[in-house]
Amino acid sequence: MTDTSLHYGAPNGLTLAEKNRALIAILSGFALWTGAFLSGFVIAEPAPYELFMAGLIGVWALLGLKIPASISPLVVLILLFNVGGIVSLMTMDNWSSQVIYVAVSFFLGLTSIFFAAVVAARPSLLRVIFSGYMAAALITGTIGILAYFGAMPSADLFLRFGRAKGAFQDPNVFAPFLCLPALFCLHQILVRPAIKSLPYMAMLLVIALGIFLSFSRAGWGLFVLSALLLTAALLISNPSGRFRVRVTLLAITALIAVSIALLIALQFEAVRDIFFTRAQLVQDYDGARLGRFARHWIGFMMATEHPFGIGILEFGEMFGEDTHNIWLKALFDYSWLGFFAYVTLMVWTLGAGLKILFRNRPWQPYLLCTYIIFIGHIVIGNVIDTDHWRHFFLLLGIIWGCIAAENYHQNKLAASQ
Repeated sequence: MTDTSLHYGAPNGLTLAEKNRALIAILSGFALWTGAFLSGFVIAEPAPYELFMAGLIGVWALLGLKIPASISPLVVLILLFNVGGIVSLMTMDNWSSQVIYVAVSFFLGLTSIFFAAVVAARPSLLRVIFSGYMAAALITGTIGILAYFGAMPSADLFLRFGRAKGAFQDPNVFAPFLCLPALFCLHQILVRPAIKSLPYMAMLLVIALGIFLSFSRAGWGLFVLSALLLTAALLISNPSGRFRVRVTLLAITALIAVSIALLIALQFEAVRDIFFTRAQLVQDYDGARLGRFARHWIGFMMATEHPFGIGILEFGEMFGEDTHNIWLKALFDYSWLGFFAYVTLMVWTLGAGLKILFRNRPWQPYLLCTYIIFIGHIVIGNVIDTDHWRHFFLLLGIIWGCIAAENYHQNKLAASQ
């Protein structure tokens, strides 16, 4: 006799408990997709991303979110970094208006821990996260493109100084945000058969055009550097001579295609004028007597005299411009404690990520693209502040989630022997 009580309401053979677990998995996947998607729309703080992620993290915690021991360096260093922010805040006479800044910093650090824990528990969710991120990139990229050419209502809302910024506050955040999905599209083009890579080619064209029309030197440099590193990584990791020839030919083809697209874009006078202005390596505001680079040097000298920092956003009040350097930002806004925690976190992430980068795992393509973009973000951090970039903390979470997933994998292998 069949025990029908176990299958009541489950005509497909699944038990009610199994169906409930499947439903929870679908809902949690959709919620995670939505969180990654909302990271592409940050016009003001707090953004919809913060509000949604606060609820998502809370619900996930109630349902049993586990923080694996292998991501404890991330947890401790993120905590110390933000404690350093509080230390710096305490040096200010009037800091009430900066409390929200500190709160956002803490929360963004928490999101990196959340994503790391989720990915560690279910690495398959990386596909969901990348899907949401890709959708956001396509939409915000399209908004930036249409706005640049005046092909949508209220186009000025999505431009700054004549440069596309999509649904972001600044073109210099918009372009780096687009670089991870652009690189993932390039990865798929290089490793997939030609027919199956056509959708990724179409998506790459849209996203790459968005990066170009941002006229962000940081974004341009990040994309070019990442594409070169990805090509080199694929050539190194695959011993097949046939594969290496294919990747090389595709990379050359992609370079030619991008060059042709650039030449076509430069036929438009508005594009041409801004391009040649922005293409200069050093702008007037960089190399002037008290330009960006001079402020960096003065700032680092000042930082030696202020171990507790000078207060949140005070550098901009003093010099009329923000630090535009994440290391200097860490020293002044997060104190020496935050600075050393941040440097340690960057070095640890690079080292631990590199150790597992080329291992044959289901999550390796996601890790490879994320790790390369993360390297690029560290580089551009020398000329821009990244401490409030939502997607930067998502990158951190993905890398540490893969580190923890690899640790789980190794423990399972050891237990089976």
